[in-house]
Amino acid sequence: MATLRSCPDDFQVYEQLPFEPDGAGEHLFLYVRKRGENTAWVARQLAAFCQISPRDVGYAGKKDRHAVAEQWFSLRLPSARTPDWSQFGGDSIEVLRSRRHSRKLRLGALSGNRFVIRLRQLTEPKAFLERVEQIRQGVPNLFGEQRFGHAGGNLDKGVALLEGRLHERQRHKRGLYISALRSWLFNQVIDARLRQGLWDQILPGDVLMLDGSQSCFVADDPAALQARLERGELHLTGPLWGRGALLTQDQAAAFEWATLAPAQALCQGLESLGLNQERRALRLIPKALAARELSEGQWLLEFELPSGAFATSVLRELCRWQNAAASARVN
Repeated sequence: MATLRSCPDDFQVYEQLPFEPDGAGEHLFLYVRKRGENTAWVARQLAAFCQISPRDVGYAGKKDRHAVAEQWFSLRLPSARTPDWSQFGGDSIEVLRSRRHSRKLRLGALSGNRFVIRLRQLTEPKAFLERVEQIRQGVPNLFGEQRFGHAGGNLDKGVALLEGRLHERQRHKRGLYISALRSWLFNQVIDARLRQGLWDQILPGDVLMLDGSQSCFVADDPAALQARLERGELHLTGPLWGRGALLTQDQAAAFEWATLAPAQALCQGLESLGLNQERRALRLIPKALAARELSEGQWLLEFELPSGAFATSVLRELCRWQNAAASARVN
């Protein structure tokens, strides 16, 4: 057992872009440190400070409010304009670096994130260290609880949206609710494979993904590919539901259809929105994983994850934990 997020500094995130800003262009890239603030709020503050439309502010990913996060923003500004960043922000926001680039920063345009997490009041440190070694081979790539909203509110709104009981005009909120539904269906497939002992076994017709890429192919010879799966070169995948034929075949397709049969209304609703079938790796391998004891009961955990992965997927495999930030909101 451990306590997480006793204060924002206990959960630190460092965004990693797959490129360096090229130094020229009408978009000004800012590397910002924020503490206890959400990404969308920071974007609005940047727009107001520069007197530009919020639509001209870009970022690659949303970072948790209850954290200290360093991430990139882009602002569409003519090259003649150079704001005095010493006048911006305060105790909770600081511009660390700025550089021009030729294109706006788009959502999802990051390679990953590095996490530095302090766990307090950790019990059973020996078992904790044993699990740290075990997860070097990978953990279930589940969508984290933040995807589904407080008490699953995003899921409820997604269902209401599909059923016509909710009419959401804000595009980003509509996308959030639909994404929650796709994520929930994906998590059901992972849970089913774990329950049936198929977490690390290739079924005939499974779709495999090459490590470090989105390139997929159908497993035509499971026995020959199993060794590559065990070495981490390949990953099993699950569906991000949409229209079109399921990409799996044979036994794997039958398994996914059977798993999601109770949720066919949700599947059909997602198809009606025009979303296409996509795949996501079922396994997540944390890179540069390290754990060290700071003092009795306090441990520092560090690791890197690719874009779209959740730190809670790693934490849930290491220990049971309580979220102090969530408790504070309830109280």
